[in-house]
Amino acid sequence: MIKNEEMHEAVPARRDSMSAYLSPLANGIKPSGIRRFFDLVSSRKDVITLGVGEPDFVTPWHVREAAVYSLESGKTQYTSNAGMPELREAITRYLDDSFQLKYDPAKEVLVTVGGSEAIDLALRVLISPGDEILIPEPCYISYSPITTLSGGKAVGIETFAKDQFKLCADELRASITPRSKVLILCYPSNPTGGIMTYEDWLPITKIVEENDLIVISDEIYAELTYGTKHVSFASMPGMRDRTIVVSGFSKAFAMTGWRLGYACGHPDLIGAMLKVHQYTVMCAPIMAQYAGLEALSEHGLEEKDRMIESYNQRRRLVVKGFRDIGLECHEPQGAFYAFPSIHSTGLTSEQFAQRLLEEAAVAAVPGDVFGLGGEGHLRCSYATSVPQLTEALERIGRFVQSMKQM
Repeated sequence: MIKNEEMHEAVPARRDSMSAYLSPLANGIKPSGIRRFFDLVSSRKDVITLGVGEPDFVTPWHVREAAVYSLESGKTQYTSNAGMPELREAITRYLDDSFQLKYDPAKEVLVTVGGSEAIDLALRVLISPGDEILIPEPCYISYSPITTLSGGKAVGIETFAKDQFKLCADELRASITPRSKVLILCYPSNPTGGIMTYEDWLPITKIVEENDLIVISDEIYAELTYGTKHVSFASMPGMRDRTIVVSGFSKAFAMTGWRLGYACGHPDLIGAMLKVHQYTVMCAPIMAQYAGLEALSEHGLEEKDRMIESYNQRRRLVVKGFRDIGLECHEPQGAFYAFPSIHSTGLTSEQFAQRLLEEAAVAAVPGDVFGLGGEGHLRCSYATSVPQLTEALERIGRFVQSMKQM
């Protein structure tokens, strides 16, 4: 028997703060660079915001009506963990018609709470401690923190404006080590608007196969391309079973707040993700699933195309506007972001964004928060109205001109 004195000595010293109770992984994660910056905007009403990646369109009425009707009909229960069968079937038809991707709705599709949950699930089931996850950058800011929280090591691969921010085979090959396991792709790209064509993908597929990599392909902006149709990495020869396709309804269907996404892939991978999903969120909200089903109807797809045409108009306006101001700006072929260079001003991305907010009342995201290659750039969303974009460009122009006169 252990004496009371010995038991007392074994009690650890009290922690001197509540943060001391947190895991080292949670303690080490930095807050979102985007949200941190836009917390500064909340107290000002004169600011034009070009920062948040959210359509300015309201979810089409017939989609909202479908959700309302589901509630009026008493559809308030859990669904299947994997999502409503009819929604999964609609997703597979849509992917087949749009991107030549064929999946079994019963075994190879998982409906999630936004695309973000799908990315989290995929990384959780794939990563063993110490695995290296290859991430082309600049990129969506969540990939690296989720990798770290899952026990992996994020390895950034820089992409460049001179290459239209495409992933180059040489850069990918140089980043691979014996510990490399997963390649995360996001094309069309947030934040650059870069895309990858069939020809661009071909050398990447060879490297993936040669190095036995699994790919998570975040295609949330797949519908938002201008002049060139999106090519899914999973549609490339030999890549279907190596790829988990992640997408959702937030961007192209103006449904950000509905938090509805999905993942498609090999049944072994989707099955593992489903197990984690079962123990964490159980299922996506049923009313959001009914809304998603309506969004994939013929009427919903027509509304999507109308919104995309409006984004294309704004894209041309913004790119020309930045170039007229004197800021180099590669032409984005996808998503709804411009990524102009501010190197010519002599300011860092953080300095430029801070001063632009304070002196010109325009909010944009400093490029350095998106990783390698982001410094010296600014992410500006053109998913806002033409009058707002026009006024923002005029303010930015005056701001840049005032610096030249100093």
